[in-house]
Amino acid sequence: MKKLFSLPLLWLAFAFSTRAQQAHVNLDWNPLKNTQNLHPFGANVISPEVTDDHLVTFRLKAPQAQEVLLTGGPILLALKANKPIPFKKSNDTLWTLTVGPVKPDMYVYRLIVDGVTVVDPNNTLTGFSDQPGYSQLVVHGDGPAYYDARPVPHGAVTRHVYHSEVLNGERELYVYTPPGYNPKKKYPVLYLLGGSGELASTWALDGRANFIADNLIAEGKAVPMLIVMPNNQVVHRSDPRHTELTFKLFEEELRRQIVPFVDQHYGTITRPKGRALAGLSMGGRHTQFVGFNCLDLFSSFGCLSSGDVNTEQSSAKFLNDPAVNKKIDYLLVGQGTGEVATIGQRAVALQEALQKHKIKHDYYVGGDGAHDWGTWRHLLYYRLLPNLWRNH
Repeated sequence: MKKLFSLPLLWLAFAFSTRAQQAHVNLDWNPLKNTQNLHPFGANVISPEVTDDHLVTFRLKAPQAQEVLLTGGPILLALKANKPIPFKKSNDTLWTLTVGPVKPDMYVYRLIVDGVTVVDPNNTLTGFSDQPGYSQLVVHGDGPAYYDARPVPHGAVTRHVYHSEVLNGERELYVYTPPGYNPKKKYPVLYLLGGSGELASTWALDGRANFIADNLIAEGKAVPMLIVMPNNQVVHRSDPRHTELTFKLFEEELRRQIVPFVDQHYGTITRPKGRALAGLSMGGRHTQFVGFNCLDLFSSFGCLSSGDVNTEQSSAKFLNDPAVNKKIDYLLVGQGTGEVATIGQRAVALQEALQKHKIKHDYYVGGDGAHDWGTWRHLLYYRLLPNLWRNH
């Protein structure tokens, strides 16, 4: 019997086997097998289709199209392709492409149809944190991945809407509470930030932060903690004054709104030793440019796929603080193996400045991804969460 694979979206399930996908049955690993070769609901073909040997077939009905290509940084990186890959037209209407084998993981991809980049119209697993939207491909291995919902105790993710006097509007944040959360106890808190264009929910959707934390806690590799995922978009990302305005505003939002809200509604350790700030890409820059100036709030940091080529100037106060090593418990500078030579030079510059000033830190390059969620999930599981609130 053929294996069944799955595609996660929010905290619901969309399952697909080697013959069909997205049956909307169980969550993540080992959902009910579809042996009837049924099309996804509302779709006219099965796409993507994953086989037992990790080959992936994409299909598109587009009778008037002249050219169809597969694109998307994560999938092209996995296939070691440096440009979009063309489909073949197998009859008057159907375009197909088979690639792989593809290493088990979650991948972003898009289609280019006659020069227009679009999502796969037959795949309901889509993301929306940049434009155009993107489709997700999940290739499973022989068991649940570190980011899957495993049969372990699970925490909860709660959405909060609050009014911000700093930004004069309604804002949202998500809070992960660990399994067995007791409001009478005091927990350490990780404030986890997204990148450009992302919403507060993206760390739970694409990042699978709650399942990663569940699995690590169950394995005894991470301490029970709260994970707060706020919206760190405080200025329109395309505003020409974004860099000039955003850091001061976000620091004020943290100090006056986000941290007080969490401390009021949850059992938290309210000292710097009980708080960490981390983020990916733009969120990592917020960690550096805001967090490094807030050592009265945070003592642990994670700069994921981020940094600054002018760190000596932009973080001069932090670098030259003679007591900084006494104020820091853990500082991670991490990135993916596929981004070091390009955008990753920012992280290289940050770690070199930290090294020059003899500031204790953990520099880590790992995973198979580049500037994408494959890297950020990897960093969260293999480096950041296991090292928070441990003796270093």
